[in-house]
Amino acid sequence: MMQSRPRLFVVSPHLDDAVLSCGAFLKASRPSVVCTVFTASPRVNMSTEWDRQSGFKDAFDAMRTRRNEDSRALEILNARPVHLPFCDSQYLQAPSREELTRALRQTLLEYNPEKVLIPLGLFHSDHTLVSDACLELLSDAAGIEFLAYEEVPYRHMKDVVPARVEELKRRSYLLSPADKLCSAHAHTAEHAEQSKRDAITAYASQLRAFGPQSENTLYSTEKYWHLKKE
Repeated sequence: MMQSRPRLFVVSPHLDDAVLSCGAFLKASRPSVVCTVFTASPRVNMSTEWDRQSGFKDAFDAMRTRRNEDSRALEILNARPVHLPFCDSQYLQAPSREELTRALRQTLLEYNPEKVLIPLGLFHSDHTLVSDACLELLSDAAGIEFLAYEEVPYRHMKDVVPARVEELKRRSYLLSPADKLCSAHAHTAEHAEQSKRDAITAYASQLRAFGPQSENTLYSTEKYWHLKKE
């Protein structure tokens, strides 16, 4: 348990999503917590294409290194890492939405943050799964403000953001742009942005997999949505 109530609690599907998508806001919102869902190694070791592109020999090596990278990145942003024990879809052991909802609900009860940022749920099945699990928490998290963030790099894909927003509206969720979310921290914006860039470099394995042109998509303006249930 943290000594003080965190101002910000960011739910991150993978070990880098929160920093790529919310790093500057994290830096400007101390104390903060990043709860990453998919941080576990598979029960049986394997080698996947993404892990090989990242420079790893197998899944055990990949997840051990990636958890260490995440801890270093969040230290730069003065955020506390929380790693949930679930495997992402590449390891063929994805949890159910109900399992994720229970785990996230318990973690929120433990930290009782002022504000929660969840992934909008763009493109990747892991992101959609985590987003849908988080949406289940809106109705029983009284006194906590919920917002959704647009995930980098998927937010740059054509039409994925408006399609997801329309889907959620059809499911009776109210979304409105939160373009001025960081305005209260404008005086620290430049420092926060540099800290975010420094934190992203801690994910050396993921930058390797994204390739030499990754900076064009990974360093981009953060986008948020106010989120409520009708």
